[in-house]
Amino acid sequence: MTASATQSFSLEQHGITVDDVHRNPTVAELYEAALRHEEGSAISSSGALIALSGEKMGRSPTDKRIVDEPTSQDEVWWGPVNVKLDEHTFQINRERAVDYLNTRKRLYCIDAYAGWDPKYQIKVRIICARAYHALFMHNMLIRPTAEQLADFGDPDYVVINGGAFPANRHTTGMTSKTSVALHLGAKELVILGTQYAGEMKKGVFTVMNYLMPKLDVLSMHCSVTEGAEGDTSILFGLSGTGKTTLSADPKRSLIGDDEHCWTNEGVFNIEGGCYAKMINLSAEDEPDIFQAIRYGSVLENVIYDEESRIVDFDDTSLTMNTRGSYPIEYMEQAKIPCVGGQPRNVIFLTCDAFGVLPPVSKLTAAQAQYHFISGYTAKVAGTEVGVTDPEATFSPCFGGPFMVWHPMRYAELLAQKCEQHGAQVWLVNTGWSGGGAGVGKRMSLKYTRAIIDAIHEGTLHEQATTEHSVFGVAVPSECPGVPSEILQPRNTWSDGAAYDAKAKKLAGLFQENFKTYADGCSPEVLAAAPKG
Repeated sequence: MTASATQSFSLEQHGITVDDVHRNPTVAELYEAALRHEEGSAISSSGALIALSGEKMGRSPTDKRIVDEPTSQDEVWWGPVNVKLDEHTFQINRERAVDYLNTRKRLYCIDAYAGWDPKYQIKVRIICARAYHALFMHNMLIRPTAEQLADFGDPDYVVINGGAFPANRHTTGMTSKTSVALHLGAKELVILGTQYAGEMKKGVFTVMNYLMPKLDVLSMHCSVTEGAEGDTSILFGLSGTGKTTLSADPKRSLIGDDEHCWTNEGVFNIEGGCYAKMINLSAEDEPDIFQAIRYGSVLENVIYDEESRIVDFDDTSLTMNTRGSYPIEYMEQAKIPCVGGQPRNVIFLTCDAFGVLPPVSKLTAAQAQYHFISGYTAKVAGTEVGVTDPEATFSPCFGGPFMVWHPMRYAELLAQKCEQHGAQVWLVNTGWSGGGAGVGKRMSLKYTRAIIDAIHEGTLHEQATTEHSVFGVAVPSECPGVPSEILQPRNTWSDGAAYDAKAKKLAGLFQENFKTYADGCSPEVLAAAPKG
């Protein structure tokens, strides 16, 4: 049972004096409030709440800041991801957000948890002015029972969302009217100038990415599934690699789709919900997600028919980043509580549009750390004249914008956990075969599923392997359900010399990217780089 409180709740300890504060209201109350007070709100034909996030329809990573303060300044990996903000500027922004919230007639407070394992769980408070934001975080955090809410006490971290009000771009340290500022000492996240709900979700994830490594716990941007025998698998992958699709496996339970932690006891989901891309969603291709878009879910920035209220998931006229948020129990395969045992397999998904990487390969401990820090995928080249090659994308730990420590810290924890619990790390290419994009073909989803099944069933573990000439990874010679000739990518190219040249080019991109992280890495990890 989800807790609800209709009586007003005081937020004076945060400097907020609004009398009408709705703490953990019901889903129905939030629907009613959104429809009455928020422009663009509607109910879809499936029962989901439709909301508009305003000008910003995606995250603003270049506007994220972390306060340079004594308790955390020696632990944060400062640079383009974690940009310093001084204490004075943070206080200016905080006051600006609080002043804005104090002009509202009503506010919403969501008190809930991050982390399903009680040993590592933190209490999070969301303070916001929009019912849509409250419902979003009601879905994305772990919902307390009435008894837990009564005993909630003071939160560990507070999100102050004044996103409808802009930052002052003339304030020192501000580069735009958007500011997402995290103060690890004060345990507060302050949002200005963006109403995109994902900033709250990823702000909480960033907090966990700071706290968990201090406890020798690996926080991960990944999905996790569990087999019938209790074996868990971790799937990492950037956008477009198939992480969501492959984790929705009818043969396995879903522990979570996006944010997890790996402890000495096993794995646990950080979140209480899922936040899935809605672009081209269909009942045929993604039935589990499609059926989850119902009463209690939030649909962001989608286009719908005014009469039927049927959503057109193919219409991206507002944004390509249409999204849906829903409680994890809406997924039929979800395992509640969202915890599992020690993983047997760790899978790095990459969509290699160059057509170089094998469909599947085994990684050594050093290679696992190298590829984890690299976080590689590639996108099909754009439409610019003369641009024919795919575009390589690297994101450290497959979640660079949310990492607080140096990526090597997370890579070391990954290696430790894998060695301690005997987990094998695999690199799976869901991209192109027989040539790069425009020449070869995209890897068949049927074959990729067969590879994932073979990993889970253990049939790939003992297969004979050969070493890739450039990347040095171990490539299995056979895989049930997959033609053996496609396992060796060079064999699928009509011109072997062209493959060699492209492989060396991709190796060079890896090497150039890794220069950013080299100073914090061990000699073994540096030696795991591709040769070229």
